[in-house]
Amino acid sequence: MLFDPPLVEGRLISRYKRFLFDAELEDGSIITGNCPNTGSMLGLTTPGSRIFMSLHDKPGRKYAHQFEMIEADGTLVGVNTGMPNRIAEEAILSGLIPSLAPYPILAREKRYGVNSRIDILLTGEGLPAAYVEVKNVHFCRTPGLAEFPDTKTERGAKHLVELGDMVEAGHRAVMLYVIQRGDCSAFRICADLDPAYARAFELARTRGVEAYALDCAVSQSQITAKSLIPVV
Repeated sequence: MLFDPPLVEGRLISRYKRFLFDAELEDGSIITGNCPNTGSMLGLTTPGSRIFMSLHDKPGRKYAHQFEMIEADGTLVGVNTGMPNRIAEEAILSGLIPSLAPYPILAREKRYGVNSRIDILLTGEGLPAAYVEVKNVHFCRTPGLAEFPDTKTERGAKHLVELGDMVEAGHRAVMLYVIQRGDCSAFRICADLDPAYARAFELARTRGVEAYALDCAVSQSQITAKSLIPVV
């Protein structure tokens, strides 16, 4: 995923109301922008942090600046929750996830389950349909270890149940955790912050739901899928 035009640098003043942030640009001006991440962003909202923003000039758009990444723990971390689906699609189409490489047809946002949409649906003649749920990961409190979730997510637990239902219906179901930072070599479920999600994950695994964690290379110019890392 290449950023074109290039991102704009600034310093974070505050992130508030979940979808807004204030920042100081390099010329000293203060702006308010859109934060495309309504989650807790635990550990990624420290005032004074170096951040990078995309610029948007579409008519009717209220804020021109959009929060894309932040420098934290000595590395760049992507915060835009709209990115993982695009990164996952690029990774699947490039064959970076071997077990999903044989599928010739990729569709996004297809209805399934109970009033839900699957992020990616893979199909192909003679192959069981593969339902791929993509999750954004950027939480890291132990060096080298990415974790999800960083807060309670009832919606996430619901997705795990529905994926298990797809397996029992004769399909494949995959949880794909996309890690928008380049300093992690392993991934695990954050059971202490959301025990219910951890239980739902373990149950889903016993029902046959597959789980993969995808590491990314993050720079000021792009975020690119790099490799699969262990789910521990």
